[in-house]
Amino acid sequence: MSENNRVVITGIGALSPIGNDAETTWQNALKGVNGIDTITRIDTENYNVHLAGELKDFNIEDHIDKKEARRMDRFTQYAVVAAREAVKDSQLDIKANANRIG
Repeated sequence: MSENNRVVITGIGALSPIGNDAETTWQNALKGVNGIDTITRIDTENYNVHLAGELKDFNIEDHIDKKEARRMDRFTQYAVVAAREAVKDSQLDIKANANRIG
């Protein structure tokens, strides 16, 4: 990359153990909220680790059509939701800026 290329962050999207959107995540980070808790998604009886940061109260169907969501693994679902939030936050007109973003 040459020194003349610029990268601009125009929008933010986030899903985390302390918030299901960027604003909630940020506010909870400022408050020092801890997102680490007992693992609930899998049985950890046979593992040494029993704590992790999991998303809480997150329903993918609030963000993605059920049929579309079934075609994705959980982490892809999270990425799509965060990316959509970032695009919305950017307030970019995608069609008008199609050659300038990517």
